[in-house]
Amino acid sequence: MRPTNALFVSVLALSCLITPALSADDKPDTPTKLRGGKVVSVDEAKGLLDKKAAAFFDTRNALNFGKGHIPGATIVSYKEKSDFSPTFDASQDTFELGKLPGEKNAQVVFYSDGPKGWKSFKAATLAVNAGYKNVMWMRDGFAGWTAKNLPVAQ
Repeated sequence: MRPTNALFVSVLALSCLITPALSADDKPDTPTKLRGGKVVSVDEAKGLLDKKAAAFFDTRNALNFGKGHIPGATIVSYKEKSDFSPTFDASQDTFELGKLPGEKNAQVVFYSDGPKGWKSFKAATLAVNAGYKNVMWMRDGFAGWTAKNLPVAQ
């Protein structure tokens, strides 16, 4: 094998080892609790939706929201640069709290992709910190919603 080809093969092999380590699947799972709020199951969230008892907020990006979202949900994209940690530094992130209801006692449900969806955990945490009293986080996210074949809007 010529030296140029050997270098190419080495770089290709190395990239195959590194690329999987950078995938979204390798993000740590989100916490299972939300301090100051409540983690709700997909079934509980569906019950709230059916009763129109809560406002739903999708924290994914506009592209994913456009591919499908929970009916009636409002997009409030969470742009994260902070660590995937319960003690994340919110000052590194961008989230429009002003899109949430003005009434701090309103029931609000946040969701994103699923158990690795840190955006919804972070948004729910910020809502609690902003004084919202009835913050819920659907940890299983849109993946959990679609896995149960529940209604989807586009």
